[in-house]
Amino acid sequence: MIEVRFHGRGGQGAVLASELLAQAAFQQGLYPQSFPFFGVERRGAPVTAFARIAAEPIAFRTRITEPDIVVVLEPGLFRVVPVADGLKPPGLLLVNTPRPPEDLETSHPGPRATVDATAIARRLGLGPSASPIVNTAMLGALAESSRIVGLAALDAAIAAHLRTLTEANREAAREGAAAVRRTEARPLLAGVA
Repeated sequence: MIEVRFHGRGGQGAVLASELLAQAAFQQGLYPQSFPFFGVERRGAPVTAFARIAAEPIAFRTRITEPDIVVVLEPGLFRVVPVADGLKPPGLLLVNTPRPPEDLETSHPGPRATVDATAIARRLGLGPSASPIVNTAMLGALAESSRIVGLAALDAAIAAHLRTLTEANREAAREGAAAVRRTEARPLLAGVA
């Protein structure tokens, strides 16, 4: 089983990202689960969402405290939320930032990946320029850097479940996959165990 924890701010699409990841896994014949955790429910407040993907049915539904992958949609959260807490070695830390993965200010010793999802979302008109919706660009980067789902399955999930700006979101996922930078040259996880 692969467990993924998403950290974002309200309005960035963290909850939808976990749902789309689950849909992509389902497209591949896997057993997914996704669910959010809200603190203060308002735009801009920290939001956490979770996804599990397994080859067998998943019998439990609890918050993920020791994820295999952490996806950070808003790099400013590093200052207010311990986003990398519990990340299992050799877990992947994927962050939305223009900085290279080697320059991330974190104590996480394992693999890191970065993508400038904000620039991709702004260029494609996904959300307001001041607070673009970066979820699909981050999912493309996640698919490429971890291989827990394929880009084709992710594309199909976006096409089936997003009713507005569908083509722009599909393009954001493709661009996120193409632009992701990793501390290791190979995919970090090889599918679902």
